[in-house]
Amino acid sequence: QMQLVESGGGLVQAGGSLRLACAASRGTFSSYAMGWCRQAPGKEREFVASITYTGGGTYYADSVKGRFTISRDRAKNTIYLQMNSLKPEDTAVYYCAKGKYSVRVTTTSDFDSWGQGTQVTVSS
Repeated sequence: QMQLVESGGGLVQAGGSLRLACAASRGTFSSYAMGWCRQAPGKEREFVASITYTGGGTYYADSVKGRFTISRDRAKNTIYLQMNSLKPEDTAVYYCAKGKYSVRVTTTSDFDSWGQGTQVTVSS
């Protein structure tokens, strides 16, 4: 089963930026869509962004569209989430995840392997 390890979380002021990274091992990284989901305290895990296996297609939740950018480096088996113009409501644990499919994934149920998560806290 694919192993996913996230990094890059932390504390940032509103309006600031963070870049999350997720390194994948033990699996055919290049064959699957990959993505990010997040879970805030007391809330359900929600979809944030995904990228197709080629990197040619990206999908975003409406709440992050225009502020977050997902990308992947197939040579490094790594995906990234660049987060700009951060808001306090972006505060959550962010999880990297492997898609069940190679192309469009846009819900948490479309993922079948998860990282341990990284905390992102945005102060007002």
